[in-house]
Amino acid sequence: MAKTPEAGTGEAGAGKQPKSVRVVLLALMIAMMLAMLDNMIIGTAMPTIVGELGGLEHLSWVVTAYTLATAASTPLWGKLGDMYGRKGSFMTSIVIFLVGSALSGMAQDMGQLIGFRAVQGLGAGGLMVGVMAIIGDLIPPRERGKYQGMMAGVMALAMIGGPLVGGTITDHWGWRWSFYINLPLGAVALVAVSAVLHLPKKRSQARIDYLGAALLTIGITAIVLVTTWGGTEYAWTSARIMELIGIGVAALVGFVFWQTRAAEPIVPLHIFRSRNFTLMSIIGFIVGFVMFGATLFLPLYQQSVQGASATNSGLLLLPMLGAMLVTSMVAGRVTTNTGRYKIFPVLGGALMTVGLFLLSLMDTDTTRFTSGLYMAVVGLGMGCLMQITMLVAQNSVEMKDMGVASSSTTLFRTLGSSFGVAIMGALFNHRVQDVMAERAGALGSKVTEQSAQLDAASLAKLPEAARDAYQHAVSSGTHGAFLLGAVVAVLALVAAVFVKEVPLKGAGPQPADAPADGDDGRTAKAQVTETV
Repeated sequence: MAKTPEAGTGEAGAGKQPKSVRVVLLALMIAMMLAMLDNMIIGTAMPTIVGELGGLEHLSWVVTAYTLATAASTPLWGKLGDMYGRKGSFMTSIVIFLVGSALSGMAQDMGQLIGFRAVQGLGAGGLMVGVMAIIGDLIPPRERGKYQGMMAGVMALAMIGGPLVGGTITDHWGWRWSFYINLPLGAVALVAVSAVLHLPKKRSQARIDYLGAALLTIGITAIVLVTTWGGTEYAWTSARIMELIGIGVAALVGFVFWQTRAAEPIVPLHIFRSRNFTLMSIIGFIVGFVMFGATLFLPLYQQSVQGASATNSGLLLLPMLGAMLVTSMVAGRVTTNTGRYKIFPVLGGALMTVGLFLLSLMDTDTTRFTSGLYMAVVGLGMGCLMQITMLVAQNSVEMKDMGVASSSTTLFRTLGSSFGVAIMGALFNHRVQDVMAERAGALGSKVTEQSAQLDAASLAKLPEAARDAYQHAVSSGTHGAFLLGAVVAVLALVAAVFVKEVPLKGAGPQPADAPADGDDGRTAKAQVTETV
């Protein structure tokens, strides 16, 4: 074994990364893809799953159980990595995810599938956090920008390829392979991380903050259930939703109170004293809000109004995701070469606001080319924000808090996506039903009484007058949803203006121990070994 220079210092970052670091990064990208790809593959397979296992009334829980477990476990995984070592916690999360995948593939009824999806979600919560935190250990912030393009590429590939891969696997191998496909990929990541990644071993004497973990889990669960059930399973003003809001608020207030007294808090509140970290958390929430709302309503608009095929729904997002990928790579390179980054959150917030406003102008006569241009503007904005938020957040805390910084930023983005889908979805549904009632009378109300989102088969069966009314209704619904997104995106722009450009630690003109906003100047003591 021949040791390379420390990967967390400017010395390693100054030159070409050693082969072993690149192997670890490849394994991390595979793990990241597993976490992102899963729900998109499963979504395509769901009709087949329901046809075999039954339980249509429990269909939503297949996704909700996974989302809940992922969101609730994310902060805990980050803290465990900080306390007991990043490598062990990351490998454990991979194993749990693979066990959940194998069990889900073997499920014999809907109840089992929901339970096993929750197990899978517990592991997924540690995958994204582990990837971000380990990259934070291995690569100094100044060099980390170069890897933004890789992460953005994985995200774009998952969003575009997920539905296509899911449909292909389900049609040719059966829905169970939608889960089994994770096993060989996960095994490769597990072996690579085990053999090549060597991080300093940690052993904290402090006990895990179980009360804090329980309060946070209850609070997050209540929030996700409110955003999932509100306006669909239950009316927003129903007793059940009000109960969940009350429980969520009480649990989160109790959590914040307890974190000021816990010996080893799950989320140390001192990290929010850093202005940059707090602003990046806000921006991350807004990016999640906008991005997942856009990926939900854009394919719906293009299928319902522009007559696009549902089979290629992932490809419909290519202008947005392609622009996001290119911009993220450029932003990463510029950040690495210059050490300056404030321009990107500001530019990203402005482009995202303008792009969403342009999307709100789409109507029944908008061409695919025009909508593609509008999507590209949104993609340019998100590309400036996606990875910069994590980079600046990590640069704003001490090395000992790298895990909780990564998990908190990931959690805010996850919660943002839940709120975005729920609030934009509620606005969309309300507008569609109103316009259908106005244009098609009783028939319009009957068409959308079950759901404001019709599949291609249902749409084809409608009389021409009702179909025309529905196209105008969807156009009106997307107008409201994207206009709301533009208003929310303004908040990201405002937050970006107040970001303080603190020098990034690492190679280049800035010294490796340059203090960060809220950092004590320590660098990662991460090492990798290269086999000979």
